[in-house]
Amino acid sequence: MEFKTIIEPFKIKSVESIKMSTESERVEFLKAAHFNTFLLKSDQVIIDFLTDSGTSAMSNEQWAGIMRGDESYAGAKSWERFYNAVHDLTGFEYILPTHQGRAGERILYGHLGGKGKVFISNTHFDTTRANIEFGGATAYDVQIDEAKYHDVYHPFKGNLDCIKLEKLIIEHGAENIGAVILTVTNNSGGGQPVSMQNAKDVAAVCKKYNVLFILDCCRIAENSYFIKHREKEYENHTYKQIAQEMFALTDGCVMSAKKDALVNMGGFIALKDEKIAEACTNLLIITEGFSTYGGLSGRDMEAIAIGLVEVFDKDYLYYRIKSTEYLGNKMREKGIPVMFPIGGHAVYIDSAKMYEHIPLNEYPGQALVCELYRIGGIRSVEVGSVMFGKYDENGELIPAAMELVRLAIPRRVYTQSHIDYVVEVFDELIKNKANVRGYKITKEPKLLRHFTAHFEQL
Repeated sequence: MEFKTIIEPFKIKSVESIKMSTESERVEFLKAAHFNTFLLKSDQVIIDFLTDSGTSAMSNEQWAGIMRGDESYAGAKSWERFYNAVHDLTGFEYILPTHQGRAGERILYGHLGGKGKVFISNTHFDTTRANIEFGGATAYDVQIDEAKYHDVYHPFKGNLDCIKLEKLIIEHGAENIGAVILTVTNNSGGGQPVSMQNAKDVAAVCKKYNVLFILDCCRIAENSYFIKHREKEYENHTYKQIAQEMFALTDGCVMSAKKDALVNMGGFIALKDEKIAEACTNLLIITEGFSTYGGLSGRDMEAIAIGLVEVFDKDYLYYRIKSTEYLGNKMREKGIPVMFPIGGHAVYIDSAKMYEHIPLNEYPGQALVCELYRIGGIRSVEVGSVMFGKYDENGELIPAAMELVRLAIPRRVYTQSHIDYVVEVFDELIKNKANVRGYKITKEPKLLRHFTAHFEQL
């Protein structure tokens, strides 16, 4: 029997207080933050859906592991436990710890990239694209066409279009392809999963042209859940077996452990190729730390080793996916244009559909982000033209493919009553929808502008 109420498969041992602000206070907080929720202070936020990265609540076993942390500079026992956990999951021999995922991206894609190089992905996330483009390479996104339509059902909207992939390889020359990167789940594409069949198809194209195939695996457990329940041939596999099979198709991976390793800090690169691993190890030692800690403390490595086991627990993954679906489906019932089907780690709203009266060059996603905070103290993030938009030679905005707003749900942090509160906030948001205005950018850096840009309401 499947009950309607989704109970959290854990008990709460420690609590953190939430400061309950008023709407008038939040209006002033927003102004002081230049209408950028990244610039808000954490105690000004009631429900924090800015990111699911590094915001997990760790288990009692992870906290116990932290007490066992061996802080030896080289060859620590914690490194051995970390190495064994990553090796068991990925099957890769060469493992490089990093302090978080973007450090791994900088090292690996910095080595593989450079001027004239091309990287192809289902969708590059913001820091991935920035690390690639900062080195002079070019990043292409080739997600399947079904992903463009928020209300069209497809079980694996995160899939990479292999026809477009092969065309790009031929167009640019296989020798100029830095890597093909398959991101699971596809964060920028609405948190949508990637099928095992798609991973096999991508692997076949990469093998045909002798191109490196890298898995961005920070949400590998959540992606494995969708494969088990949507790809019939995997219904009798465990979640971990599914993940291991996907790793076996690739030449290596990068992971931000701050997602599906259930920790607050950490990441790694894991590779098959010894020469690439040696080059990356040199960069790791120069920029992160010695090869057996790589910018991580021993206690961090302990927590990651334990988290990589806990995340594949069937009760945890059921709760994780179903609780996210609960929020998304409740919003969809109210007519909110959410990305469907609901993803694993977040609910994504099509802000251009939500605010059809706001032109794309006035950033409807940023308008929605500000409204959510003003009305309910909910912090979210724009994943549209603020994050991914560019300018043409005349300084006019080239909009992103989609104008999404992401509600990223921290793991093991909020209860159902918190989620029900968020649903109620959307009732108020709908009432005021027609009166919402757009924004203009008044200050921005060259790269990753969404983190620090200043806005002004029009």
